[in-house]
Amino acid sequence: MAKQKFYVVWKGRETGVFTSWNECKKQIEGFAGAEYKSFETREAAEKAFGENSKKHIYQNARTNSGNLTPLQKAAVGKPIGNSISVDAACSGNPGVLEYQGVETATKRQLFAMGPFPEGTVNIGEFLAIVHGLAYLKKHNSTLPIYSDSKTAISWIKKKAIKTNLERNSRTEELFALVDRAILWLNNNSYPNKILKWETEVWGENPADFGRK
Repeated sequence: MAKQKFYVVWKGRETGVFTSWNECKKQIEGFAGAEYKSFETREAAEKAFGENSKKHIYQNARTNSGNLTPLQKAAVGKPIGNSISVDAACSGNPGVLEYQGVETATKRQLFAMGPFPEGTVNIGEFLAIVHGLAYLKKHNSTLPIYSDSKTAISWIKKKAIKTNLERNSRTEELFALVDRAILWLNNNSYPNKILKWETEVWGENPADFGRK
Protein backbone atom coordinates (compact mmCIF):
# COMPACT_ATOMS: atom_id res chain seq x y z
CA MET A 1 0.00 0.00 0.00
CA ALA A 2 1.41 3.38 -1.00
CA LYS A 3 2.43 5.65 1.84
CA GLN A 4 0.14 8.65 2.27
CA LYS A 5 1.52 12.06 1.37
CA PHE A 6 0.34 15.48 2.45
CA TYR A 7 0.10 18.34 -0.03
CA VAL A 8 0.65 22.00 0.81
CA VAL A 9 -0.90 24.62 -1.46
CA TRP A 10 0.47 28.10 -0.80
CA LYS A 11 -1.16 29.62 -3.88
CA GLY A 12 -4.29 28.12 -5.46
CA ARG A 13 -8.06 28.30 -5.48
CA GLU A 14 -7.93 27.25 -1.85
CA THR A 15 -4.77 27.09 0.25
CA GLY A 16 -3.82 24.77 3.08
CA VAL A 17 -2.80 21.17 3.70
CA PHE A 18 -4.57 18.48 1.66
CA THR A 19 -4.47 14.74 2.22
CA SER A 20 -4.76 13.55 -1.39
CA TRP A 21 -3.32 14.50 -4.74
CA ASN A 22 -6.80 14.77 -6.25
CA GLU A 23 -7.80 17.43 -3.69
CA CYS A 24 -4.53 19.28 -4.25
CA LYS A 25 -4.98 19.07 -8.02
CA LYS A 26 -8.41 20.74 -7.79
CA GLN A 27 -6.77 23.77 -6.20
CA ILE A 28 -3.86 24.19 -8.61
CA GLU A 29 -4.93 22.85 -12.03
CA GLY A 30 -5.36 25.80 -14.37
CA PHE A 31 -4.44 28.28 -11.62
CA ALA A 32 -1.68 30.59 -12.87
CA GLY A 33 1.32 30.78 -10.53
CA ALA A 34 0.14 27.95 -8.27
CA GLU A 35 2.63 26.97 -5.56
CA TYR A 36 2.46 23.54 -3.99
CA LYS A 37 4.59 20.64 -2.77
CA SER A 38 4.14 17.20 -1.20
CA PHE A 39 5.45 16.18 2.24
CA GLU A 40 5.85 12.82 3.95
CA THR A 41 4.12 13.80 7.22
CA ARG A 42 1.26 16.08 8.24
CA GLU A 43 3.51 17.75 10.80
CA ALA A 44 6.06 18.70 8.12
CA ALA A 45 3.30 19.90 5.79
CA GLU A 46 1.63 22.08 8.41
CA LYS A 47 4.97 23.57 9.43
CA ALA A 48 5.81 24.33 5.78
CA PHE A 49 2.40 25.91 5.17
CA GLY A 50 3.18 28.48 7.86
CA GLU A 51 6.46 29.39 6.18
CA ASN A 52 7.44 31.18 2.98
CA SER A 53 6.80 28.86 0.02
CA LYS A 54 10.16 29.73 -1.56
CA LYS A 55 11.95 28.13 1.38
CA HIS A 56 10.57 24.80 0.20
CA ILE A 57 9.88 25.13 -3.51
CA TYR A 58 13.09 26.75 -4.71
CA GLN A 59 15.68 25.35 -2.35
CA ASN A 60 18.45 23.34 -3.98
CA ALA A 61 18.58 19.63 -3.37
CA ARG A 62 21.88 18.24 -2.15
CA THR A 63 24.29 17.34 -4.89
CA ASN A 64 24.63 13.73 -5.95
CA SER A 65 28.24 13.86 -7.07
CA GLY A 66 29.62 11.05 -4.95
CA ASN A 67 30.35 8.84 -7.95
CA LEU A 68 32.64 11.36 -9.65
CA THR A 69 36.34 11.68 -8.99
CA PRO A 70 37.83 15.07 -8.04
CA LEU A 71 39.38 15.27 -11.52
CA GLN A 72 36.00 14.67 -13.16
CA LYS A 73 34.38 17.34 -11.01
CA ALA A 74 37.18 19.78 -11.83
CA ALA A 75 36.75 19.08 -15.54
CA VAL A 76 33.07 20.01 -15.35
CA GLY A 77 33.92 23.32 -13.69
CA LYS A 78 31.40 25.70 -12.14
CA PRO A 79 28.20 27.14 -13.61
CA ILE A 80 28.17 30.66 -15.02
CA GLY A 81 26.44 32.79 -12.42
CA ASN A 82 25.47 35.55 -14.84
CA SER A 83 22.94 33.43 -16.71
CA ILE A 84 19.37 32.22 -16.51
CA SER A 85 18.15 28.71 -15.74
CA VAL A 86 14.92 27.03 -16.82
CA ASP A 87 13.14 23.90 -15.64
CA ALA A 88 9.79 22.13 -15.81
CA ALA A 89 7.78 20.19 -13.25
CA CYS A 90 5.29 17.47 -14.14
CA SER A 91 3.07 15.58 -11.69
CA GLY A 92 3.25 12.30 -13.56
CA ASN A 93 4.50 11.96 -17.11
CA PRO A 94 2.16 12.89 -18.70
CA GLY A 95 0.57 14.94 -15.95
CA VAL A 96 -0.04 18.47 -14.72
CA LEU A 97 2.80 20.55 -16.15
CA GLU A 98 4.39 23.93 -15.49
CA TYR A 99 7.72 25.59 -16.17
CA GLN A 100 9.71 28.61 -15.08
CA GLY A 101 12.86 30.61 -15.69
CA VAL A 102 15.01 32.19 -12.98
CA GLU A 103 18.23 34.13 -12.54
CA THR A 104 20.83 31.43 -11.92
CA ALA A 105 22.69 33.29 -9.17
CA THR A 106 19.72 34.62 -7.19
CA LYS A 107 16.88 32.24 -8.22
CA ARG A 108 14.68 35.29 -8.81
CA GLN A 109 11.79 34.20 -10.99
CA LEU A 110 11.77 35.82 -14.43
CA PHE A 111 8.80 34.03 -15.98
CA ALA A 112 6.47 31.10 -15.33
CA MET A 113 3.76 29.26 -17.23
CA GLY A 114 1.13 26.75 -16.15
CA PRO A 115 -0.13 24.62 -14.67
CA PHE A 116 -1.34 22.93 -17.85
CA PRO A 117 -3.75 20.03 -17.27
CA GLU A 118 -1.65 17.52 -19.20
CA GLY A 119 1.86 17.56 -20.58
CA THR A 120 5.31 15.97 -20.40
CA VAL A 121 8.55 17.08 -18.82
CA ASN A 122 10.36 17.26 -22.15
CA ILE A 123 7.72 19.50 -23.70
CA GLY A 124 7.86 21.73 -20.63
CA GLU A 125 11.65 21.91 -20.81
CA PHE A 126 11.50 22.73 -24.53
CA LEU A 127 8.97 25.52 -24.03
CA ALA A 128 10.97 26.88 -21.10
CA ILE A 129 14.12 27.19 -23.22
CA VAL A 130 12.30 28.94 -26.08
CA HIS A 131 10.54 31.23 -23.59
CA GLY A 132 13.95 32.02 -22.13
CA LEU A 133 15.43 32.79 -25.55
CA ALA A 134 12.51 35.09 -26.40
CA TYR A 135 12.76 36.76 -22.98
CA LEU A 136 16.48 37.43 -23.43
CA LYS A 137 16.02 38.71 -26.97
CA LYS A 138 13.31 41.10 -25.79
CA HIS A 139 15.76 42.47 -23.21
CA ASN A 140 18.70 42.58 -25.67
CA SER A 141 20.62 40.15 -23.47
CA THR A 142 23.33 37.73 -24.56
CA LEU A 143 23.25 35.71 -21.34
CA PRO A 144 23.43 31.91 -21.65
CA ILE A 145 20.57 29.60 -20.66
CA TYR A 146 20.95 26.48 -18.54
CA SER A 147 18.66 23.47 -18.91
CA ASP A 148 19.11 19.99 -17.45
CA SER A 149 17.25 18.32 -20.34
CA LYS A 150 19.39 16.89 -23.14
CA THR A 151 16.22 16.00 -25.03
CA ALA A 152 14.85 19.54 -24.95
CA ILE A 153 18.21 21.00 -25.98
CA SER A 154 18.29 18.62 -28.96
CA TRP A 155 14.74 19.66 -29.93
CA ILE A 156 15.86 23.30 -29.93
CA LYS A 157 18.64 22.45 -32.38
CA LYS A 158 16.24 20.50 -34.60
CA LYS A 159 13.47 23.13 -34.26
CA ALA A 160 11.03 20.28 -33.80
CA ILE A 161 9.74 18.02 -31.04
CA LYS A 162 9.11 14.28 -30.94
CA THR A 163 6.44 13.19 -28.47
CA ASN A 164 3.84 10.49 -27.92
CA LEU A 165 1.56 12.94 -26.12
CA GLU A 166 -1.82 13.05 -27.86
CA ARG A 167 -3.11 16.37 -29.14
CA ASN A 168 -6.64 16.71 -27.81
CA SER A 169 -8.88 19.12 -25.90
CA ARG A 170 -6.79 18.74 -22.72
CA THR A 171 -3.47 19.35 -24.48
CA GLU A 172 -4.50 21.82 -27.20
CA GLU A 173 -3.32 24.90 -25.27
CA LEU A 174 0.07 23.27 -24.71
CA PHE A 175 0.48 22.21 -28.35
CA ALA A 176 -0.52 25.70 -29.47
CA LEU A 177 2.43 27.00 -27.44
CA VAL A 178 4.68 24.38 -29.04
CA ASP A 179 3.56 25.56 -32.50
CA ARG A 180 4.37 29.16 -31.53
CA ALA A 181 7.75 28.11 -30.11
CA ILE A 182 8.75 26.27 -33.29
CA LEU A 183 7.63 29.24 -35.38
CA TRP A 184 9.72 31.55 -33.18
CA LEU A 185 12.80 29.34 -33.62
CA ASN A 186 12.37 29.37 -37.39
CA ASN A 187 11.94 33.14 -37.54
CA ASN A 188 14.55 34.31 -35.04
CA SER A 189 18.29 34.09 -34.51
CA TYR A 190 19.91 34.47 -31.11
CA PRO A 191 23.44 34.78 -29.70
CA ASN A 192 22.65 32.99 -26.43
CA LYS A 193 24.36 29.70 -25.66
CA ILE A 194 22.12 26.88 -24.42
CA LEU A 195 24.13 24.98 -21.82
CA LYS A 196 23.55 21.71 -20.01
CA TRP A 197 23.10 22.09 -16.25
CA GLU A 198 25.38 19.44 -14.68
CA THR A 199 23.08 18.24 -11.92
CA GLU A 200 25.38 15.46 -10.75
CA VAL A 201 28.09 17.98 -9.86
CA TRP A 202 26.22 21.21 -9.13
CA GLY A 203 23.05 19.94 -7.51
CA GLU A 204 19.56 20.74 -8.73
CA ASN A 205 18.96 23.34 -11.42
CA PRO A 206 18.20 26.71 -9.72
CA ALA A 207 14.82 26.71 -11.53
CA ASP A 208 13.89 23.32 -10.06
CA PHE A 209 10.48 23.33 -8.36
CA GLY A 210 11.77 21.24 -5.44
CA ARG A 211 8.96 18.67 -5.51
CA LYS A 212 10.96 15.46 -5.97
